[in-house]
Amino acid sequence: MPATPNAFSVLNHPSLDQSGGGHASIQATRPVPMLESTELLKGSKTVGIMHNGSLYRLQATKLGKLILTK
Repeated sequence: MPATPNAFSVLNHPSLDQSGGGHASIQATRPVPMLESTELLKGSKTVGIMHNGSLYRLQATKLGKLILTK
């Protein structure tokens, strides 16, 4: 599949199964929106993300990795 600058394919892995059964679904991959980390962090090393009523923290490390914690 050719890569596009604005999308990437969702991985097909049991941990990503949204039905709760723990099995990967047998469906075609679909493009999803893609953001640059710089767009999320906006010059900071840490940003808060609200998800389903819980606060998560996305942090950039000195080595350029990302860590997401609850």
